[in-house]
Amino acid sequence: MILDKIALALLIIGGLNWGLVGLFGFDLVAFLLGGSAALLARAVYTLVGLSAVWCITLLFRDGMVERHA
Repeated sequence: MILDKIALALLIIGGLNWGLVGLFGFDLVAFLLGGSAALLARAVYTLVGLSAVWCITLLFRDGMVERHA
């Protein structure tokens, strides 16, 4: 499902960003988007958070097999 892939991509971005924050104290999203309080940065943080909530559903899906033609 395309929504699953978008959510996973956003979580990867968020995870890499948190890794940078933890290792180097550097917030790449804030750096690129004008600071952590900037509207666009907050939108990205919100999308990453919503993606995490969406991906919780991946843990509980049973028997779904994606088939490629």
